[in-house]
Amino acid sequence: MTTARDRVSPPVALAIAGSDSGGGAGIQADLKAMTAHGVFGASVVTATTAQNTRGVRDVHAVPPGHVASQCDAVVDDFEVGAVKTGMLATAETVETVTGLVAAVEAPVVVDPVMVAASGDRLLSPEAEAAYEGLIEAATLVTPNADEAEVLVDAPVETPADAERAGRELVDAGADAALIKGGHIDDGERVTDTLVVESGRGDGGAGDSDSAIALRFENPRVATDATHGSGCALSSAIAARLARGEPLREAVAAAVDGMGAAIRRRYDVGEGPGAVNPTAFDGGA
Repeated sequence: MTTARDRVSPPVALAIAGSDSGGGAGIQADLKAMTAHGVFGASVVTATTAQNTRGVRDVHAVPPGHVASQCDAVVDDFEVGAVKTGMLATAETVETVTGLVAAVEAPVVVDPVMVAASGDRLLSPEAEAAYEGLIEAATLVTPNADEAEVLVDAPVETPADAERAGRELVDAGADAALIKGGHIDDGERVTDTLVVESGRGDGGAGDSDSAIALRFENPRVATDATHGSGCALSSAIAARLARGEPLREAVAAAVDGMGAAIRRRYDVGEGPGAVNPTAFDGGA
């Protein structure tokens, strides 16, 4: 006797990022967050890392030609509803990915992985400069304060600084910018700042003079186990966009859900631990 199978046809989102052998960040966190939001996650690996909860030991960049081949294979077979980019490792890979996402008719969330938790810069000056084109192609760019400082070449130490940085990124071509506030101060609340041009995100055009700034305040969770938080947040937003949610609503819901992902963190390994991308409130 043959049992009929229940077919499931979820939206598809594509993560273009590095692999974390420790499983807490990178592609591994991306796919967990997408699954938690009811989205099928496809992946393009840009680099492999030897790392664990205590830190990164080695990084090996994937040749840009193979990055392109992976992406071509995915878009040739899947209807991609959104793309998220994370660690891109080299200037050549940034430029390759910029061309690839420009050819995909889907929202693009750019998480510019540039600065380590220690404050060390992860990319060469050439690779940082190459982000100019990728930001121009972005539906949303999601830097933390340190990364925003690199992108706009100015201090980001207050919510007002974050708004200014967001407006500069919109001027640079992004439809919207979410400046994450976890690194801005160590107070009891975290303020994330979203700047979105009122005509952007739906094919319109504009500049920062007509942009709207929205602030999301949430209680700070007292923990050092934030490894993978940026990956999980950008992937949650991409998943929601793949589901057809409007940009502002997708960002607001994902930011709000991060509290649960951090509170229900994974206590694994000898280091601080990692966020739990499967624990987003209101995921699927």
